[in-house]
Amino acid sequence: MNIKQIAKAAGVSVATVSRVLNHPESVAPKTREKIQKIIDEEEYTPNWFAQGLNFKKTRTIGLILPQNINSANMEVANAVEEVARQKGYITLICNIEKDPRREKEYIDQLMTRKVDGLILLYSTLNEEYASWIEEENVPAVLIGETRARDNWDSVFVDCRAGAAEMTAHLIECGHRRIAMLCGKDPEPEAKAMLQGYKNVLKASGIKVDETLIYQVNNNIEGGYIGMKKMIGRLPKKPDAVFASSDEIAFGAMDALKEMKLRVPEDIAVAGFGNDRMSSLMEPKVTTVELPYRKMGIYGARMLFDQIEEKEAKKEPKAGKRRRARKIQLQTKMRVRKSCGHRERIGEMF
Repeated sequence: MNIKQIAKAAGVSVATVSRVLNHPESVAPKTREKIQKIIDEEEYTPNWFAQGLNFKKTRTIGLILPQNINSANMEVANAVEEVARQKGYITLICNIEKDPRREKEYIDQLMTRKVDGLILLYSTLNEEYASWIEEENVPAVLIGETRARDNWDSVFVDCRAGAAEMTAHLIECGHRRIAMLCGKDPEPEAKAMLQGYKNVLKASGIKVDETLIYQVNNNIEGGYIGMKKMIGRLPKKPDAVFASSDEIAFGAMDALKEMKLRVPEDIAVAGFGNDRMSSLMEPKVTTVELPYRKMGIYGARMLFDQIEEKEAKKEPKAGKRRRARKIQLQTKMRVRKSCGHRERIGEMF
C-alpha cells in the first residue's frame, strides 16, 4: 500500500497523510489516530528518499574516507556517525581507496541522493568539484590537511608541531643522525611533518642530510622496503628513524629485525598517529598521538551548524559561503621503549 491508497482508505487527502508521517502534531487527534491505524495495519514504511525529494531534506550526510581499513579513519568515522545519530541522521560512508576518480564518483552519487551535507576526510578534491558543491549550496566540511578550498569549514591537526616535538625528543635522547621515512600521503600533512623535522634539526645545529630522508608508501610495506633500501645504501646507519605514520614504523621495525638490528639499542624508531597496535608491538612504539575522535566530533558539529543555518534560511546565496571556520587541534607525544628513552617518564598507554 502506498501513501495515495492510505489517503483513499482514510477518506483524507495525500497531504494530510504526509503531515501525519512528518508533522503529526499538526493533524487533529481523531484524524491522526484513524490514519495511523491504517498505517500500522498495512505495515506501511515511508520511502525516505521520496520524502527527501519532497521536503528537500533526506536526514542523511555523506562521509568520504580515503581508506576504511585504516583504524584512524574508522575512529574519525565512528565519531561523525555518533554525532549524526544524535541528530537523527544516517551517515553514508564511502571508501575511495585513495583514488581521486572514485572520490568524484561518490560525490556525484551522494549529491544525486540529495544528502543534506558532506564531510571529506583528507580530500583530493580539485577546484572544479569544490566549486560545484558550493554552487549547489550543499553544506560541506573538510577534515585533515587538504589542498581543497580555503573558504570551507575545516578541522585539522598541527602536524608540523607534532613532528617537531618528536624530532626534538629524539635529539634529547642523544640521537644526532636522525633519518625520516616520509609517507606520500596525505601529501599536505607529510610536507608539514617534513618541515617540522627539518626546522628542529637546523635549530639544534644539526645539518639536514637529504640522504637520510626517504619518501615511501604510507603503509607497512612502504616502511619495510624504505628501511631496507636506506640501510643498504647508506655508508653509515642512522641513530634513529622517524616515520610519518605508525604503519611505516611497524614496517621499518620488521625490516630492522630481519637485518639483525635491535630497536632501540642499534636504531631508535618513532612513529606518528598512535595506532592501536603501537602499544602492542615489541618494543612498544614511541609515537605522536592525533586526536582522531575530536576531529570527527568537531567536523560533524560544524557540518550540522551549517545544516541548521541553512534550514533557518540564514545561509548566504548559492555559490557564496560565509567566512570559513577553522579548528586546529594539537598532538600529544607518547614515549615508549622504541625511541631509547631510558626513564620513559612520558609513557602512557
